Amino acid sequence: MVQVYSDITRIRNASWAFTTRRVTRDTAKILLPLEGKPQPGDLILATVDFLGQHPGLQLPNGRRKQLFPGDEIVVAYGNRYASNQFEAVIPETFGPCHLVAGGGIASRAVSWHVSMKKGPTLITPIGVLGDLNNKRMNLSDFALSPLNEIKTRLPTAIAVVGTGMDSGKTQSCAFLVRGLISAGLRVAYAKITGTGAGGDTWLLTDAGAYPVLDFTDAGMATTYMITIEQLELLLMTLMGHIANENVDAMVLEIADGVMQQETAALLKSPVFASLVAGIVMASQDSMGASAGIHFLKHYAKPPVLAISGIISAAPLQVREAEIALNLPVYDREGLATPENAMSILAGAQRHMEAQRTKQSAALNMKQFEDLKENGKQAH
Repeated sequence: MVQVYSDITRIRNASWAFTTRRVTRDTAKILLPLEGKPQPGDLILATVDFLGQHPGLQLPNGRRKQLFPGDEIVVAYGNRYASNQFEAVIPETFGPCHLVAGGGIASRAVSWHVSMKKGPTLITPIGVLGDLNNKRMNLSDFALSPLNEIKTRLPTAIAVVGTGMDSGKTQSCAFLVRGLISAGLRVAYAKITGTGAGGDTWLLTDAGAYPVLDFTDAGMATTYMITIEQLELLLMTLMGHIANENVDAMVLEIADGVMQQETAALLKSPVFASLVAGIVMASQDSMGASAGIHFLKHYAKPPVLAISGIISAAPLQVREAEIALNLPVYDREGLATPENAMSILAGAQRHMEAQRTKQSAALNMKQFEDLKENGKQAH
């Protein structure tokens, strides 16, 4: 009993990371031994040993806590893909590892960008969080209920993808949301893939989107190295829960670049094609925009409706892209105007209506062929 009380006190006094925001803290009753192999989403109490590239921890309330060696934190295990920061994989044991994201990801860094001169922050697990039944606690225990079909009306969904990390996707999402809201619409946002962190969801909340969801709401600390089946269920789950909120439109953010393995798999998915009505491409330059759009035209069904992102800061790059690709290039302020935002939405809606017409025509043709076949059999 003394040990249980000591564990509870220690867990409650620790700093809990953003990734744990859906976890009911009172559920954590004990620190389980560090046995076996960590699984994605497992929750641990860890001590900070050495401050590297991530000297702070994002808390669920939006504050960034400055870390000090000796601090105790609650974080979740996850793999990480961040071309401008760290690539990391979940270690085979509960031994010392790394804090590879400020949102609270425990992992083992295997490579990093040359600009990450300090290397990863070092942490040592103390124990795995356990519930009243001595069961390991995992983010998935507190997730939204998974949905493999959407029964309510699906609002028009626009996906924002990019040529790579830091191409301007999140800013494009925020200002597109502002434009649609300025036009009088109720707009939601969901980040489908990436690494658990608070910055994007906080920005979109400030922009006026509601509801604002991401993959951590579906029980995942990160989406790197998950299967296409998990990705499709994740997409369906987040969009389904948003659809239940009776919104007019939703803006979806897909992390990293179109060639990142999970992003590419999702863009090629028939589930994605059936749910998403249009795409905005965020790019750093005209060549990147050209390559990204050609990739999308080859693999993805929804049309690219506009270009945005870092490219919009360079008038010459904008001119090159507009001439070569015959698409509008919007800066943040341009996306925030009701006229431009509604033009993008209208393009997405036209695509979905055309898809419905094709499906209806195909169904009618099948019904006609079935009638002919039944008539032949009757004679």
